[in-house]
Amino acid sequence: MIGRLSGVIAEKTPPQVVIDVAGVGYEVDVPMSTFFNLGSLGERAVLLTHLTVREDAHQLFGFLTHEERATFRQLIKISGVGPKMALGLLSGLSVSELAQAVSRQEAGRLTKVPGIGKKTAERLLLELKGKLGPDLALPTTVANDNQADILQALVALGYSEKDAGTALKALPPDVGVSDGIKLALKKLS
Repeated sequence: MIGRLSGVIAEKTPPQVVIDVAGVGYEVDVPMSTFFNLGSLGERAVLLTHLTVREDAHQLFGFLTHEERATFRQLIKISGVGPKMALGLLSGLSVSELAQAVSRQEAGRLTKVPGIGKKTAERLLLELKGKLGPDLALPTTVANDNQADILQALVALGYSEKDAGTALKALPPDVGVSDGIKLALKKLS
């Protein structure tokens, strides 16, 4: 799975960007919040990604924050909500606005997002209740590439981003990737 892309912005056409990583251009669909916060063409960018594999396509979705990606992943778990609808929601509402709408059970706020009808909004409110909020955010920031690689390895091994982030906080900042993974696994066991 592709968990992160770091490269140069080669193209920007809403809602898609092309990130050139060592000569390979990755087409990445992003929510508008991410699109507008990315730099200009030719600037470096780092996107956290989610890869969706279907019979007819492989699609990459990119996000600037762990919170956005975690919310996207929570949304696509809901029956009837696909990646495009999840991107639409994240384009129309910030993560905090979505969490607030869910906690207050405001279906009207969700129906203002294009493509979200009354029934879908009600299903979203029911399915997301108690699943969005401050505990959704990754509890740590990634200081360097080694930490990002350790975090990705732990998530790939099946640990939640929250647990992996907590284990990452306990590691020395200058730890190597392989040593960091070993130490983090000891912390998690």
